[in-house]
Amino acid sequence: MKGNNLMLKQLKKPELLAPAGTLEKLKTAIHYGADAVYIGGDAYGLRSRAGNFSFEEMAEGVAFAHERGAKVYVAANMVTHEEDQIGAGEFFRTIRDIGIDAIIVSDPTLMQIAALDAPGLEIHLSTQQSAVNYETLNFWQEVGLTRCVLGREVSMEEVAEIRKKTTVEIEAFIHGAMCISYSGRCTLSNHMAFRDANRGGCCQSCRWKYGLFEMTEFGNKTMVGAGEEGINEPFSMSAVDLSMIEHIPDIIENGIDSLKIEGRMKSIHYVSTVCNVYRQAIDSYLADPESYELKDEWLDELWKVAQRELATGFFYGAPTDKEQLFGPRRRMPKYSFVGEVMAYNPDTQIATVRQRNKFKVGDTIEFYGPGMRHHEEKLEALWNEEGVSIEVAPHAMQIITMEVSQAVQIGDMIRKSLLSVPRKVKI
Repeated sequence: MKGNNLMLKQLKKPELLAPAGTLEKLKTAIHYGADAVYIGGDAYGLRSRAGNFSFEEMAEGVAFAHERGAKVYVAANMVTHEEDQIGAGEFFRTIRDIGIDAIIVSDPTLMQIAALDAPGLEIHLSTQQSAVNYETLNFWQEVGLTRCVLGREVSMEEVAEIRKKTTVEIEAFIHGAMCISYSGRCTLSNHMAFRDANRGGCCQSCRWKYGLFEMTEFGNKTMVGAGEEGINEPFSMSAVDLSMIEHIPDIIENGIDSLKIEGRMKSIHYVSTVCNVYRQAIDSYLADPESYELKDEWLDELWKVAQRELATGFFYGAPTDKEQLFGPRRRMPKYSFVGEVMAYNPDTQIATVRQRNKFKVGDTIEFYGPGMRHHEEKLEALWNEEGVSIEVAPHAMQIITMEVSQAVQIGDMIRKSLLSVPRKVKI
């Protein structure tokens, strides 16, 4: 939809929505460009192992976000069994009064409780409800929901049709892990580990490594595809990750209101990097749609964080075996996250850093910050908190200082290249 068509309508700026598994991740996501974050409380969500928020942490997160013009949503998208709903009314009233901007819900029971017991609290439909057509979105809008998160099985062509026939806000995942089950409604974890994926206990058994065997006519088992060397590399039932960075114009022109990044259990390195890249792409396109070009540096930046291979999910056709995690990795992450800047003295050019992973004198490290600021340094010297010179920073979360050649800012992140460490990748 390039060219003259763009002149005929005003493009709406979509919301960039980031995951925030902890208060630290919430602040990081907003610092690196997120317009909104989604978090979990201590109940009713689907990420029991994420660093879910207490009410006190929610209040601090809401204050931080609202001061910077950002929003906070709470995922309460579990499937409600008998007695699970006990206390939900009080929970929703409390988070409403804290200032949470909306809840993300899949179960009609929790929707009804929120509407009756916490009036004024906005309700969004979770992707767990598998909303994949405009009639479904219109239904949920009629019962009072203000936004629907599309099922991840929707194509871009269907998005365009849905947008033409609905006025409710549309949210869609644009980056992160994909579920091999339909919109995440899985019972594999229940069967294999007695942990209910739809009530926050998913053990991700689809990502375990499996061997595939076939039975011979004599009743013997043979590894499928096994050659002279014996057993092939194990595989999982897992999909590769979603990435729509190469299709920002399509996303915006087809009217998706909120662009959602998956990953409440991912690191601040991941959250900061992905938010940074998508913030740049969205703003660049809206600033000048006619001259917009995808930048190689954005793609390279995404590969500086650990993740699975990347594809476009169901947006442009059904995934093939190339979009599943069969065989060895086809691409490896390039960098390790080693620290973050806590303070900087421009007079002495000394940066105070909190260590996250081991690094040492002689390493080449990269500083990066919001707006895709980057520069490299070769570490010439390190000092511990007592000012004693050290060669290595081996202790997690230790505070160290270093001299830098260029100015850095509080909240900047530090990476170390992995390319200097040879790794054999089986092709």
